[in-house]
Amino acid sequence: MTDPLTRRWRWSEPDGVLLAEPAGGGVDVIDSWLVTDGRVVALDAHLDRFTSACAALFSVPERRTAAFLHAAVRRVPAVGRWFPRVELTLLDGEPGFHLWLRPAPVRGEAVRLWAYDGPDRRRRPAVKGPDLDWLADVRAAARRRGADEALILSGDGRLVEGTTTSLLWWDGDTLYAPDAARPDLLPSVTRRTLLGLAAASRTRVAHACPRPRELAGLETWVVNALHGIRPVREWVGSTAVAGPARRAPLWQARLDALASAVGQSPAVD
Repeated sequence: MTDPLTRRWRWSEPDGVLLAEPAGGGVDVIDSWLVTDGRVVALDAHLDRFTSACAALFSVPERRTAAFLHAAVRRVPAVGRWFPRVELTLLDGEPGFHLWLRPAPVRGEAVRLWAYDGPDRRRRPAVKGPDLDWLADVRAAARRRGADEALILSGDGRLVEGTTTSLLWWDGDTLYAPDAARPDLLPSVTRRTLLGLAAASRTRVAHACPRPRELAGLETWVVNALHGIRPVREWVGSTAVAGPARRAPLWQARLDALASAVGQSPAVD
């Protein structure tokens, strides 16, 4: 049996199988989700987002993407914590699919947040994948300043989202999010799931696009599929004080409770 911790797989469409091959090359569309002992939160939403991006950018028929995704989901072991990544890559103009099977890192806690002070150079902000290199550079700049994550600003200095996260915050009893119709906003599965939980519990939801200073003293979260909810504990490079994270534990528990089992293989061979 081969060690699954460093495995990358290529989808062989004619054979309908995943073939082990070394990692390498760039990617054009990606998606990823957390698998904990065979359970995932909102898996269908991740698969739909990937499928839609492949169809919109490269006219890949949904049935082709669905066949690959079915095999990729089943390839992930049913025991342990995993953070698989599905990828579409163009090779000589032809789209091909890959699965990168990765062990999940330890779930993060509170974060130090920095508002990136440069222009937004993303080419396709509503698609996960095309701008990975630029986003990694911005995240590295945040870390050099002692932050864990960077937030991207719009041209008029308003917060949009993080390099790997979406933004949510509380003002009183209202949960706020950026307007999902913004063209510079990734359709975050975790943000949408949390807003759905809020609606189901009759929590008031509103949309806004504040400047960083407007979140001073408010409970603010950065969210994604890997870490779930991470409250902001410090605004790096600002005199603003982060608000107390009173609601985060309860809402993280609600989010975790949505995880459901998927069909997976017991091991990688």
